[in-house]
Amino acid sequence: MNILLVGSGGREHALAWKIAQSPHVRRLVIAPGNTGMEKLGELRPDLKATDADKLAALAREMRADLVVVGPETALEAGLADRLAASGIPCFGPSKKAAQLETSKAFSKAFMERHEIPTAGYGVYERLHEARQALQVFKPPYVIKADGLAAGKGVAIAPTKREAEGEIERMLGGRFGTAGARVVIEEFMAGEEGSLFAVCDGQRAVLLGGAQDHKRAYDGDLGPNTGGMGSYSPAPVFTPELVEAAERLVVQPTIAGMAREGMPYRGVLYAGLMATEDGPKVVEFNARFGDPECQVLMMRLGGDIVPMLLACARGDLTRAPMPEFRPETVICVVLAASGYPDSPLEGSIIRGAEQDFGPHVQVFHAGTRRDEEGHLVAAGGRVLNVCARGKDIAQARERAYAAIKKIDWPGGFHRTDIGWRALEREADEG
Repeated sequence: MNILLVGSGGREHALAWKIAQSPHVRRLVIAPGNTGMEKLGELRPDLKATDADKLAALAREMRADLVVVGPETALEAGLADRLAASGIPCFGPSKKAAQLETSKAFSKAFMERHEIPTAGYGVYERLHEARQALQVFKPPYVIKADGLAAGKGVAIAPTKREAEGEIERMLGGRFGTAGARVVIEEFMAGEEGSLFAVCDGQRAVLLGGAQDHKRAYDGDLGPNTGGMGSYSPAPVFTPELVEAAERLVVQPTIAGMAREGMPYRGVLYAGLMATEDGPKVVEFNARFGDPECQVLMMRLGGDIVPMLLACARGDLTRAPMPEFRPETVICVVLAASGYPDSPLEGSIIRGAEQDFGPHVQVFHAGTRRDEEGHLVAAGGRVLNVCARGKDIAQARERAYAAIKKIDWPGGFHRTDIGWRALEREADEG
């Protein structure tokens, strides 16, 4: 098979690493790709993930049997629609179906129509209306930009004054057109996790769960980020919670999208809050999470390609589902100083490309080579150090041991990834 993988981050590196292991793959092209993927396939750094027309042309030129879309920006650009017009199977939803992620207002209204459990909300375009709405909600206030904001468009404000400030910043252009509308939600108390399902337009099959850390600093402090680390499995996903989430969230979502003429193909990411009243949706994503994808790919055994192709072709019934290894995998994100607001680029990274042994894998998220061939930072989240172990403690120990071997004064990382799982293990022990 000829496969085109779209994207350039740590998520796409993990997907490329897993796809390249398949005996079905004859040619793997990655557009644009990054430095870490150089040995896995042919890179096309001249293309952007949002170049839908050019990517579709590349897929036709290479006679792609499958296109796998990594980032949400490519879905919003309508890449899946362009490929469908050319008869090329795409693992990733259409632009309309991707609105589950690309518009929080659409997503909330969809859940309301289909009685999918989520927080109460309101959508506002005018500053004075949003300010008035704060009278209805109770603190802490959850403020979200309607559109895509690279995982940074959510603020939890403890006071009304701080909520007004967040609303002013969002409607004032902080996130560009993504913040032209804001969604104000009721605060949900509980523990959050990410549940993934693969979908073929009519059916959904649960793939697995993970938990990530959104705040920049230890102790869940600092600004929201795209994610500073993750681990899988996530103890929050008890069998009872997973059953309820599949019955109340996943299956109704796929059925509802099909009924509304937007059949959903690809992976559905349901960000769930485990509340006293059961699982409630925090948000939907129309692609694998980042850095959740990294830990899922390391846990998955077997060949992932038949499953991806079956989703893209619209028939999961005949596809063998890869099984998870009975291990825990943890991912620690190494970010550039100044992230998430003003990450510093160009600092030299040494030691990241060594062999860390069979239990550790380093995925590149934002790197490049300078004129002298040094590996340097070229983004906010730069490296993902992932490790597997018999439990969260062993996986965590291996990940942080590997990080100590990487010499990068220009970066930082959290030192407490997996703390919830560790606490739960200690309580159960």
